Amino acid sequence: MSGFKLSSTPLELLCWCCCLLTLSGIIHGTGVKVLVKEGSDAILPCSLDKQNIKQNITAAFFDWTKAAAKDQKEVFFYNAGVRYDNGKAGQSEQFKGRVSHFQDQLKHGNASVIITNTKKTDGGNYTCAFPLLQPPRTFSIQLVVELLFKDRSGGSSVATPKPFVTTLDAAEDWALLECEVRGASPKPDVEWQDGDGNTLPAEEAQASERGGGYDIALNITVTKTGRYRCVVEQEDIKHRVSSDVFVHISEKVCEDSSPIGWLALGVFIVLAVQAVLDFKSFTWCNI
Repeated sequence: MSGFKLSSTPLELLCWCCCLLTLSGIIHGTGVKVLVKEGSDAILPCSLDKQNIKQNITAAFFDWTKAAAKDQKEVFFYNAGVRYDNGKAGQSEQFKGRVSHFQDQLKHGNASVIITNTKKTDGGNYTCAFPLLQPPRTFSIQLVVELLFKDRSGGSSVATPKPFVTTLDAAEDWALLECEVRGASPKPDVEWQDGDGNTLPAEEAQASERGGGYDIALNITVTKTGRYRCVVEQEDIKHRVSSDVFVHISEKVCEDSSPIGWLALGVFIVLAVQAVLDFKSFTWCNI
C-alpha cells in the first residue's frame, strides 16, 4: 500500500460509489417509523412507486420479515399470487391470520401490508425485500406499539390498575385469599407478601391471555392474623401496584378435639374430684 496514490477526482469517486451500490445488489430505502396504539391496526409501507419505479408487481416476488434475537420471523410472502394464507408454508406463528396486503395496489408497485390487532410483541424492525429486482431492493420499517392498559370496566388507564383482593373461603383457623389481575400488558409478576414485605409461598398462578392482555389469579392460604399484600409488578415499564387485606384468625383454646383427648380430659377431672373427696374424708377422720 506504500505505493498507492489517490488521484481520483470527487466526481470519479461518486461514480465508483454508485457502481459499488449497484453491484452489491442491495439498496436500503429510507427508514420509516410507524407508531400505533396497542390493539389497533398498523400499516407498514413499502412502495416502489415512491422510489420513482413505475412497475406492476402483480407477478413479482417480495418478502416481509421481522428482526428477532436469534433469527428473523416470516411476516408476509408474495410470489405472483402465492401467499402464506393460500398454500405457502413458513409464516411465523405470531403473524398467522393477522397480516394482509393491498391486492388492488400491486399494479402501482405498492407492497405495503397491514397487521391487525397489534400487540407489544409486534414492535420492532421490519424489512420489505424484492430480491429478484435488478438491482434487488430492501426497505426498512420500524414499528412502535404504544401500550394501552385496560381497567376492570374496560376503560383505558395509564397503567395496570390495582389488583382485586378477596377472601374465597375461611374457617376458624385459616383463610383462602385470592389476588385477581385483569387485562395486564405486558404480563406482570404477581406475589403475596406478609406485613413485613416478605414473599409468601402461594399456589401456582392461573394465567390466561385475552385481547393482548393477561388475566391472572393467585391464591394463598394463611393461618395467622395479620395484614397481607398482593403485589403486581411490570418490570418492562417499571410499574408496581399492590392491594392489602387484613385477616383475623381465631385461636383455639383446645387444639386436641379427638375422642382420646376428651377421654383423657374426663379421666383427669374424675381423678381430681376423687382426690378432693379423699382429702376431705381424711381431714374429717382426724378431727
